Amino acid sequence: MVEDRFIPQRGFYRSLRVYQLAEIIYDVTFYFTGRFLRNGDRTVDQMVQAARSGKQNIAEGSSAGSTSKETEIKLTNVAKASLQELLIDYEDYLRVRGLEKWDSRSEKVLQTRNYCKGQKDSSEIIRKLPERSDETIANIAITLIHQTDKLLYGLIERQKRDFLQNGGIREQMSRARREFRGK
Repeated sequence: MVEDRFIPQRGFYRSLRVYQLAEIIYDVTFYFTGRFLRNGDRTVDQMVQAARSGKQNIAEGSSAGSTSKETEIKLTNVAKASLQELLIDYEDYLRVRGLEKWDSRSEKVLQTRNYCKGQKDSSEIIRKLPERSDETIANIAITLIHQTDKLLYGLIERQKRDFLQNGGIREQMSRARREFRGK
């Protein structure tokens, strides 16, 4: 149907792997800041808000994509930038405390990636966090952020290709109107 072609239904972000990982990052960050940072520390709010922004902007961008490719791409990029801010906070936490930051090729990172690969939500990960040190949880979060960053890069590239192939809403509406009149 011609009418369905220019405003495709969007907002199925919960099924996106990138959203699922961002939600896990938010939950891990909420746990981490509540357990290892002092209440009232400005870093707590900054980290939680950066994690929240990463997750929320994926959802908002996905929903906005129905009518604005520009907004979709911008919000996905905001999600990426927010998670980069969070990454720096975790790295700072480790550095100023003299804790180890895992090398990206280490066995610990590979184990974390493999374990998290099968997780669609944070319940199992959160359940195991009380057994982990601040160093380990920070490194888990860093690993998850790197994974999410890579997926966000791919999502932005796909959104750009989609725009180039299909145009924006005005172009799609004009094309649909011409097709409708041609019937």
